[in-house]
Amino acid sequence: MASDKAVGLLLLTISILVIIIYGYVLFFTSYSLLLLEVTAFIIVAVVFGVLAWIGYTLATTPPPKPIEEIEKELEEELKRLEEGQRSSE
Repeated sequence: MASDKAVGLLLLTISILVIIIYGYVLFFTSYSLLLLEVTAFIIVAVVFGVLAWIGYTLATTPPPKPIEEIEKELEEELKRLEEGQRSSE
């Protein structure tokens, strides 16, 4: 529990520092255009990276079994269980 609070405090501190540094570089230095370009690139790369991952997952995941096939397997399993109970009596 104490380590969770420490991690939370660390994340809070780092986030506030990044916001302050980002704002300073954006508004008070000559690197503001470069900063905006890098930020835009990172955002686009992350969004389309996630979309590519979703597309890859959809393309490579096998389709699920039809419901009829699952019902048939369940019926067969129930029959086997019932037969097993009858033979043990």
